[in-house]
Amino acid sequence: MPVDINFLVGGEAGQGVQSAGFLLAKAMSRAGYHVFADQDYESRIRGGHNFFRARIKDGRVGAVREDVDILVALNKETIDLHLPELAAGGVAIYDGETIADAGADKRLFSVPLEKLAGERLMANTVALGAALALIDYDPAMLDIVLSGYFREGKVAEGNIAAARAGYEHVMKGYAGKRRALKTVVTGRRMLLTGNDAICLGAIAAGCKFMAAYPMTPAGSIMEYLAAKSGELGIVMVHAEDEIAAVNMTIGAGYAGVRAMTATSGSGFCLMVEGLGLAGITETPVVMIDAQRPGPAVGLPTRTEQGDLQFVLHAHHGDFPRAVLAPRNVEDAFGVTIRAFNWAEKYQLPVIILTDHHLATSYATVEPFEIGGVNIERGLIYRGEGAPEKYRRHEVTKSGVSPRAFPGLSRALVVTDCDEHDEAGHLTEDAATRTAQVQKRLRKMVGLKQEISRPFTYGRKKAETSLIGWGSTGGAIQEAVDILRREGRSVNMLQLNELWPFPTAAVSDVLGVATNTYVIESNATGQLARLIKTETGRDVSGKILRFDGRPLTPAFIAEAAKKEGC
Repeated sequence: MPVDINFLVGGEAGQGVQSAGFLLAKAMSRAGYHVFADQDYESRIRGGHNFFRARIKDGRVGAVREDVDILVALNKETIDLHLPELAAGGVAIYDGETIADAGADKRLFSVPLEKLAGERLMANTVALGAALALIDYDPAMLDIVLSGYFREGKVAEGNIAAARAGYEHVMKGYAGKRRALKTVVTGRRMLLTGNDAICLGAIAAGCKFMAAYPMTPAGSIMEYLAAKSGELGIVMVHAEDEIAAVNMTIGAGYAGVRAMTATSGSGFCLMVEGLGLAGITETPVVMIDAQRPGPAVGLPTRTEQGDLQFVLHAHHGDFPRAVLAPRNVEDAFGVTIRAFNWAEKYQLPVIILTDHHLATSYATVEPFEIGGVNIERGLIYRGEGAPEKYRRHEVTKSGVSPRAFPGLSRALVVTDCDEHDEAGHLTEDAATRTAQVQKRLRKMVGLKQEISRPFTYGRKKAETSLIGWGSTGGAIQEAVDILRREGRSVNMLQLNELWPFPTAAVSDVLGVATNTYVIESNATGQLARLIKTETGRDVSGKILRFDGRPLTPAFIAEAAKKEGC
């Protein structure tokens, strides 16, 4: 039978929910299974309900299920909230000695987590061992996973013993049916978050500078690159605020260094003035907006796709930019490389739109192919002609001017945040202003040629097309599978390059399908509005979720059927 098991580990902040969930996902990845895992946590250091879901399959998986097969409850609240989500044949592990009022549901199986651990700190590791015993996971492999995670000798030994205690308790005392999963290792896959993949893409692309101010869910990008900075020669600056961060990034880009910054929506608000500075000075920078619900602080540890219209139009005046939105963890690697290449090739800011769901979710991916990574630095001044005649903003047919690096060539590099002439000197001449605006906007002609066709899935000619962007790709694809199994004619279109907009490809889909539904994690249908603006056509309907929780295949499929799919 095909393997498809959904685990949920729940408890309060401070009980090690994320650690247990990650180790469970890591263990299953090491056994050769595909994993998709997401985290749900509140914006507090201790207390509040947290949970970690990990879905295990023997084939590719891009979303979690809403029903749960194995529930690990580290507190009573988890039982109250998630026991109703147990699927048929599901099991819930809890500590009956510390949770005395759990109820009499036959699906509850008590494991004395704290007693077996010897101390409360390792109760989550006991629970990990108990959960894996329910699927006959190889305990020797679990030892290897724990040894790699807890590197200190005594700490590793204590956690291995704790996991073994939970494992053996279930093997001896659980009388129900266990799932016998075999180890199917066929190679080493990586278990990464979207933020991990962005960092690896930036490293592969030659990023050597990052400045940022920590903000959920972008903060782990800073942490990752800071940890690798000495080894890889990357300068990572923890700036005093987002305004300083973007201006430092622009300074590095002006000097010729591949540079990036990362923040969330309200932090991006502070960076908007810097975005315009990069636009008018034609400085290549990569800016990551890891979206979360707004406005203001909103829901700082939840997910949303509410910034699309914002980043498309942020700042006053007209200037070119590119906006990309990776579909999944694997795509985040390639999109980031593309962002750095476009930034330098067209000398403009490139914005990567991710979100909390993609940023913090784990997925198994095959090792990235880095041998074919191509670094495109664009039109570089090589000393042609007399250096004193160099003009940083020379008007060209493509809109791209030869780029010299200050201090690294004999040419004098001058630019200005006021409108400027070709040499970079401030001017208010009307003809020059017109020529410079047109020059900058001509970059979009070349950039549009770079846009690839969006990802499609299913038959080309279908009655219904589901259209999404960014991190919803995995959930929409599985929703298409659900609907097709029910005999419905459905396909999907998923955009990861949003600006310049792929007008022709989207128009093709709108022209074939009878029904078209845009699926987004926002309240107003921001992609639907963009489609209307760029194609002149309305979609049939919108499937929206904006409660801070990620879209799931079941949610999408049910909503599509209600819409008439």
